[in-house]
Amino acid sequence: MAQQPFRQIHLDFHVGDQIPGVGSAFDPDEFADTLQAAHVNSVTCFARDHHGWMYYDTEKFPERRHPHLTCNLLKEQIEACHARGIRVPIYTTVQWEQFTAHEHPEWLCLDENGCVIGKQPFEPGYGGSLCLNTPYVDFLEEHTIEICEMMDVDGLFFDIIFVTECCCPYCIDSMLGQGLDPSCHEDRVQFMEQVRRSFLERMFEVVRSRHPEATVFFNSGHIGPYQRKRLHSYTHLELESLPSHWGYSHFAAAQRYARTLGLETLGMTGKFHTVWGDFNSFKNPAALEFECLRSLALNAKCSIGDQPHPDSKLCEATYDLIAPVYAKVEAAEPWCQGAEAVVDIGVLGPEEFVEEFLGTWPRRIPPATYGVCQMLEEAHQQFDVIDSSSDFSRYRVLILADEVPVNDELAARLADYLAAGGSLIATYKSGLTPEGDRFSLPELGVSLKGEAPYSPDFIVPGKLAQGLRDTGYVMYEAGLEVEPGAHTEVLSPMLKPYFNRTWRHFSGHRHTPVEGPADYPGAVRSGNCIYFMHPLFQLYYDKAPRWCKQLLVNALEMLLPEPLVQTDAPSTAVLTLNAQPDQRRLVLHALHYIPQRRGQEFDVIEDIIPLYDVLVSIRADGEVSAVTLVPEGEGLAFEQVGSRVEFVIPEITGHQMVAIQLGRDTRSS
Repeated sequence: MAQQPFRQIHLDFHVGDQIPGVGSAFDPDEFADTLQAAHVNSVTCFARDHHGWMYYDTEKFPERRHPHLTCNLLKEQIEACHARGIRVPIYTTVQWEQFTAHEHPEWLCLDENGCVIGKQPFEPGYGGSLCLNTPYVDFLEEHTIEICEMMDVDGLFFDIIFVTECCCPYCIDSMLGQGLDPSCHEDRVQFMEQVRRSFLERMFEVVRSRHPEATVFFNSGHIGPYQRKRLHSYTHLELESLPSHWGYSHFAAAQRYARTLGLETLGMTGKFHTVWGDFNSFKNPAALEFECLRSLALNAKCSIGDQPHPDSKLCEATYDLIAPVYAKVEAAEPWCQGAEAVVDIGVLGPEEFVEEFLGTWPRRIPPATYGVCQMLEEAHQQFDVIDSSSDFSRYRVLILADEVPVNDELAARLADYLAAGGSLIATYKSGLTPEGDRFSLPELGVSLKGEAPYSPDFIVPGKLAQGLRDTGYVMYEAGLEVEPGAHTEVLSPMLKPYFNRTWRHFSGHRHTPVEGPADYPGAVRSGNCIYFMHPLFQLYYDKAPRWCKQLLVNALEMLLPEPLVQTDAPSTAVLTLNAQPDQRRLVLHALHYIPQRRGQEFDVIEDIIPLYDVLVSIRADGEVSAVTLVPEGEGLAFEQVGSRVEFVIPEITGHQMVAIQLGRDTRSS
């Protein structure tokens, strides 16, 4: 199967039946020429939208053709784009679909109280979520078959597929037939996972049996560990992540996980100032540039969401915005094609373990994962986000973030990893058994006594004091009280307050001041393991205290004295290191764009602030023959001492790539 193009458009198109003249301004040549001039080489176009209307001359479902459609829109879009070498995946909706919801309310998902899941009766919007355990799926199959038979299909994008705990009569009967209890939350989740898996496999087979080279993707709005078992029904992964809705932290954390799953990935942002359907709004150019170039830096291709006017004429201003960004992407592609992340650290977060993030929608990334990713990115560390099924041997250090329970199987894998020379950092409840009654990793060198008796308490950096004062630092979240083992080294002792603050027992405005030493540790080391008693990463997600980040940085210096990347760049810079094994080179991406909360709802990026004379040191196995700014082709002076190569980037104005040419294969880097 051909690789995903780098420069894609997701052309959203949801048009209610009150809108006249749909497609009336569509000109096939103008449409395709506009895309081509903006350096676009793939555009996802609509067969059917959330209203349930179809945008082609359907033969099987003429009642669903948009009543005001003036042309055979989808077919003409495909033909015009294909004539210019532009790929056209086809979109259809799944669980949000107003036409079907109105015609067949018995196919809607119901909650345990018998209420429709989704839109309230008098809210504008689509009519609830349709159940994938009803005859609705038979219609979807016929609709997909018709697309495959009538169109030249490059791919199918199935949108809005959730795991919904449906209690409709179809689901209740099916669960009872399997011996499941429909009144039980766990049984409902188990059943709906079966329903979802069956749907994915069925639709995948419909498409691939007719178009073996077509791409297939099912969109749930987030890529996480729950999708690992269903990857056989995907040809690639698309990460829908509009910063105005998901935040700027979401894509980086999600992509660092998705890229480990062995499929090509695509980062989907939008041209909108806010989100989908924000007509006549335009993202700041610097923001769109950052979002696309960050996709490249994190090993993803690019997709920009647009939503044209119902008359189907593309907005000139939108493609004037997109064109210079995609010109930069196109210029960067030779150093991104086939690139693989080079990393030191694997972050195992709570997402696959915490009930809040299982079996529900919208799925999101846990705060602890956001916190650790933010810390490591600001510290310029190279890392992946992983799950308990990942290959631990790829990483020099593993981090278990705040609430990662460890059963016997995971404990054995971690013990093998440590015995082979790996290192581990665990925080708070990470390392406890699933029951939370004891630590299942004796390698951590601590035993559980219970919840810490004081909160907030105060950590003294001690042996983790680099860049910090030798004083107590408040830890805003309650931790665990642990007992160090006989051979466990206390790195950071704790101080306690006079008492815990209550409504009857308090002093001052916020928390009680320090009384003196506590009789429990804040951080300990046992061999190649370091344990922090507090939820360090939740703390950073909530309040971003610099001392928490510095404690982690100092712990990493103990376990990882020669990180892949060292730099004097500020914490606002993002540096990622990739390898192109076939070209025997490393490629460093350096980005400097600063999101700001100027409005109350979300962060924006408006200005690009250059950095000058940025010193970088890379751990590069093998002799380095050249260091070059790319795509400019300007050679840089460099010095190689042992396994490290050092150079200075003269200027970073938003984004700069540096190619480090090696004398041998970099696959082992």
